[in-house]
Amino acid sequence: MAKWTPRHEAPEPLEGPVVATVTGGAILWFVLFLAQLPFYGWLDDHGHLWWLWTCLAGAGLGLIGIWYVRRRDAAIKRAAAEADADVRTDAGADAGADSTAAAKDRHVTP
Repeated sequence: MAKWTPRHEAPEPLEGPVVATVTGGAILWFVLFLAQLPFYGWLDDHGHLWWLWTCLAGAGLGLIGIWYVRRRDAAIKRAAAEADADVRTDAGADAGADSTAAAKDRHVTP
């Protein structure tokens, strides 16, 4: 059997509104939890009480997910700002070095 090799490079990861997506999911799990509360007795009688606790666990994990993706988003923005500042600093230092070299070239000693 031949080894599989990719024919093209993998696409870039899709970045979307991650914080909004995770927040929406957590809200949805919590709404489902609240919607099932009136049916607690029926769920308990039929052995489906785990549905209720699954929704509560989903909402709780969603809160952890919101915390995580907000920190991730902030770290990505902070890294981009630092990289932009480094580029500006390097460009400014290069321009300063060029002007100093040009001034030295123009300086004529008698």
